Amino acid sequence: MRLSTRIGLAVGCTVPLLVLAFGWLLLHLVARDLHSAEDQHLRQRAAALAPDARALLRATTADRPKAADTRERRLYSAALDVGIRVIGPDGTFSGGPQPAASVPLPANATGPVTVRAGGTGWRALSRPVRTAGASGTLWVFSPDSADRGQLRLVGRRVLVNTLLAAPVSGLMAWGIATGATGPLRRLTRRTAGLDPRTSTARPYHRPTGVTEVDDLAATVSTVLARYDEQAGRTAEALETARSFSAAAAHELRTPLMSLGTNLDILAAHPDLPDPDHTEVLTDLRREHARLLGLLVMLRELGRGDLVEAEAFRTVDLTEIADAAVAEARRRAPDARITLDAAPGLTVHGWEPGLRLLLDNLLANALAHGRDARGRAAVSVAVRRVGEQTAVTVDDGGPGVPPEMRQHVFDRFRRGPDSEGSGLGLTLVAQQSALHRGTVTVADGPHGVGARFEVRLPSGGAAPPERRDWLIGTAGTNRSQSSHKDAS
Repeated sequence: MRLSTRIGLAVGCTVPLLVLAFGWLLLHLVARDLHSAEDQHLRQRAAALAPDARALLRATTADRPKAADTRERRLYSAALDVGIRVIGPDGTFSGGPQPAASVPLPANATGPVTVRAGGTGWRALSRPVRTAGASGTLWVFSPDSADRGQLRLVGRRVLVNTLLAAPVSGLMAWGIATGATGPLRRLTRRTAGLDPRTSTARPYHRPTGVTEVDDLAATVSTVLARYDEQAGRTAEALETARSFSAAAAHELRTPLMSLGTNLDILAAHPDLPDPDHTEVLTDLRREHARLLGLLVMLRELGRGDLVEAEAFRTVDLTEIADAAVAEARRRAPDARITLDAAPGLTVHGWEPGLRLLLDNLLANALAHGRDARGRAAVSVAVRRVGEQTAVTVDDGGPGVPPEMRQHVFDRFRRGPDSEGSGLGLTLVAQQSALHRGTVTVADGPHGVGARFEVRLPSGGAAPPERRDWLIGTAGTNRSQSSHKDAS
């Protein structure tokens, strides 16, 4: 049922009930006002007639018929427009309009009361009348005008108005509701054919001035926008999953084939000499480690693509660098690794991602930053540079040729002697971009080795909306890049 019809029916049922209720109240108020006027008149007449009633009672008690007749006539003349009845010990005297003598009267009516005789009502008031030798009661009567034509007329009009109010109020309410819901119907027509699954069209809403309709239109637009956002994120997630599968399958093929070949050798030659057997096992362990490292790197790359902005908070970059250096020293006890970082340097970022960035920079320096004698000397520094926080990792290796610096952060880019996954520096570039920072590679201090520098904004910065590092290198935030990647 349409809203306008519901409103019309509701008003069409409610208004007649209200008319009846107020009509009943009006009848009672009119009756009370009429009674009040009649009762006041009765009191005045009773006060004026009381002396004549006492005189009549004295004359009848003294057995003076002639005087009693005179007093009775005088009493009736003074009564004028009301009925009068005097009840004494020797009889009853009555005159004027009043109920029949057979109609019982209240035993004690100190105030005005209503007496009914058939279909007629009377307002009656009694007053005690006392003389030296007797006592009686004076009754004054007036036709009850509240039971007559005025109230009947008001009642008929209330009923007529009630019968008219139902259709008239219902039709008026329906018409008003139909006009008021016009903007809502237009909004419904504009949104009825929209299917966010198959069309990118969205309704254009022009403000109508009706708060509820404008709020509903804003809500619909917000819901559709959120649907589009979630659909886009779902599509990105699916594309990321497909790319992850394709990249993993491509990169896993070579080590798996190598593993299969070595296993075939072991199966075909159970009596393989010890030196050859040891070499095969070494190859198996190396390929296993490469597979495990590749899967871990792909997983971390996927986490960076899907991390939410809610995961970002204020983190102490000095503490992260200290933990990363401590772990690197444990893994490479022969290397000399130094850290120069002022305490309390904080950035707004994703703590696991920043730790991953430092771990991979250190792993890369330890793998490819050794000098000709195989010694590794790595220097890590964290410092404030203006509105940014800079992280630099210097090594004493052969450095990076300028022509290679544009491709070192690409996925699966490995040096000729690298045993890594080719994703370590890609993770560095991803985390730099995720934190709205930059990563550059240049010659090391004094022209020896290489220097990787990451600059991050010190204040809060939301991550970019689109991140596709598993699909392809998205590092548009880095200026120069290069270095062999072994992590």
